[in-house]
Amino acid sequence: MRVDFARKFIKQLKKSPKEVKIAYVERFDLFRTDVFHPLLNNHALTGEYKGCRSFNVTGDWRVVFKEVSKDFILFAAIGTHNQLYK
Repeated sequence: MRVDFARKFIKQLKKSPKEVKIAYVERFDLFRTDVFHPLLNNHALTGEYKGCRSFNVTGDWRVVFKEVSKDFILFAAIGTHNQLYK
């Protein structure tokens, strides 16, 4: 699976707290191993992010990504639940 990161995602990740960055790396490794691992709570989104999916990084932090093709994932955004789903 090929993964790329949107410019917006990279900026948001750089601004996130250190604990979130550490948790993100752990969850990203889990994601690469098993996209639907129960800890990730990978689920489809609606509304503004219709066509995208999300997984949990911490209790409140989420990653929004899009399956561009069968073997290509684009990470679009990372933030707290309130930041992403206003």
